[in-house]
Amino acid sequence: MRVGLITGEFAPMQGGVGDFSRELSKALADLGHEVYILTRVGCGADDLPPECYLDPVIDRWGWSLARRVRRWVKAHDLEVINLQYQAAAFGLHPAVNLLPGRMAGAPLAVTFHDLKVPYLFPKAGPLRWWTVLTLARRAAGVIVTNREDQLTLERGRSVGRLALIPIGSNIAAQPPAGYDRAAWRERWGVRPDETLLAYFGFLNESKGGEDLIETLHWLRNKEIPAKLLMVGGRTGSSDATNQAYADRIDALISRLGVQDLVLWTGYTSAQEVSANLLSADACLLPYRDGASFRRGSFMAALAHGLPIITTTPAVDLHQLRHRRNVYLAPPAAPVAYGEAVATLREDSALRERLAAGASALAQEFGWESIATLTAGVFADLTA
Repeated sequence: MRVGLITGEFAPMQGGVGDFSRELSKALADLGHEVYILTRVGCGADDLPPECYLDPVIDRWGWSLARRVRRWVKAHDLEVINLQYQAAAFGLHPAVNLLPGRMAGAPLAVTFHDLKVPYLFPKAGPLRWWTVLTLARRAAGVIVTNREDQLTLERGRSVGRLALIPIGSNIAAQPPAGYDRAAWRERWGVRPDETLLAYFGFLNESKGGEDLIETLHWLRNKEIPAKLLMVGGRTGSSDATNQAYADRIDALISRLGVQDLVLWTGYTSAQEVSANLLSADACLLPYRDGASFRRGSFMAALAHGLPIITTTPAVDLHQLRHRRNVYLAPPAAPVAYGEAVATLREDSALRERLAAGASALAQEFGWESIATLTAGVFADLTA
């Protein structure tokens, strides 16, 4: 099948949608499909197989998009189009939301990475949500990555074919050659008696950055030796609001006096990300909106077999079992996270059980399975 992917992010841009698009393209190619990727000018990746063709020709996401997409579809004789939707990745421009109604030829399936709305004009209000529903209703098929978004769109009238296909980890558990855990921890100045907590992902309002820092402050007040390793880039390439939020976190770190306990890796190679995660004793992901399988950072922590402390999901996720494969606590509860860290520090059996449970759960989210399910949606649309 000749598949076209449209994505607002792609390597070397920093962002989960770009990482997802790269991994999905490679997995589809492994299944024998040809994949054409339409994205922004300046994007490129060295690890794409010959069956993947990158078209980094979009200088801005605007009203000319539909015309350019139609030409692209015709030039490559594409059989199906897959739009990787995240409003911020497309500069919040509504042209992307209206794309299905202006297409001709190949059917268009939309993968919703979230249901955030685009910008229209001041005080647009409900009209902004209407554009998201319009995209879902006019698309030939809809893919959601998590149960929360599935329930939301099922409540939207006239949303057609709807499939739930999770994302996988964008970071494989593959540290650099010669990786030594003790030496890597020493590199960060972590003493043997200190608990090293890892946080992975960009900082934004929904991810509980303040809770991370307040947890660290609570641990210091309780004289529990711990440090926090902030793994990866701080803000990403697409969401301009992330920088202002990161500045707030910096101010909180300074105000609470925990500068010496927070370690920043910055944006690094995937192998270094893997090494940093594997060096941690636990991963702390205090999402304000609850744990979700749409979070690439959560999926990476699972793939690395880490004991994970995170927040109770907003909807029932039967795969997550408290104290079996994850340690759950309420959102916005730094004391509860600190107590969880203290518990894991003293209970090696619990740490081992959580690590084994995370590794087992990660097996459900392999890229071959994700690509097979996605190709199945495409096949239904072209039958």
